[in-house]
Order: sequence, then structure tokens, then C-alpha cells
Amino acid sequence: MPTTSVEGPHRQVDQLAPPEMWGRLVAAVFALPDVVEGHSQVSPASSRAVFCTDHEVESAPERSLAPGRRLEPVHLHGVDDTSVHLVLPPERGQELMDLGWAEPHGYADFGTEFMVYGPRNEDELAVVLGIVSESLAFGRG
Repeated sequence: MPTTSVEGPHRQVDQLAPPEMWGRLVAAVFALPDVVEGHSQVSPASSRAVFCTDHEVESAPERSLAPGRRLEPVHLHGVDDTSVHLVLPPERGQELMDLGWAEPHGYADFGTEFMVYGPRNEDELAVVLGIVSESLAFGRG
């Protein structure tokens, strides 16, 4: 499993996605239906928020990385990190942790916030994109 930071911001520090793979992840995420890119409300400037165009407001605070603000179920960290922060049901997040795909977000408030590691190859890209889609569905309620 990759090493992650112990102090903020919570980030992946090794086993990063290659830049080309990270770029493909970003492109694939923003090609998903009903999403738009924006500045994260809670993450460093190098991060890219994934906002839902069909749901501006959260249905519950545990369904967003930025509770009380515009719904932000996912944000992608920059090419120097390549991990993804997102929200998922706690049981699903635990499954992903058990499988070695994720860890709890370093600043979790609700137990629904997780870090998913950056994809290093084609197979991992498909899995991470699927997890992002799950998070968007959970965020929308």
C-alpha cells in the first residue's frame, strides 16, 4: 500500500499514478455525465473538485467532502499526489480498505470520507473510475 502523509493535507506520497495515467483519470472523471470541474472548497489549489450539475445541495452532510457548501462528493488531487478523496457508505469504504484500495480520510468527520490511491495502470484506472462513480451516486443520495 502507498505511504500517505500523517500531517495535513492528507495526501499520497509514494506509488503515485504516472502523470499520463493521472491525466487519463482526470479526463475520464470529467467525461462522466452530469459533472463539472471546479475549485475544491476544502482541498489545496492543485485539487479539482467534482461537482454534480444535477445536485447543487447535499442531501446530508456525510455525503459531501464540504458539508454545508456546494455538493462535493469527490475531489482529485494534483499530479504530485494523484490520490482521490471521496465519500462512500462506511461499509463500502471498509471493503475497499480491506482490499487495499483505500484508507480513511485523515480528517474524516462522518466515517464516509476516504482516500483512494492513484491508479498506476489500466486495470487500476478502471477500478478507481468505478469507485468515483459509486461516490457520485452516494453523494447524490
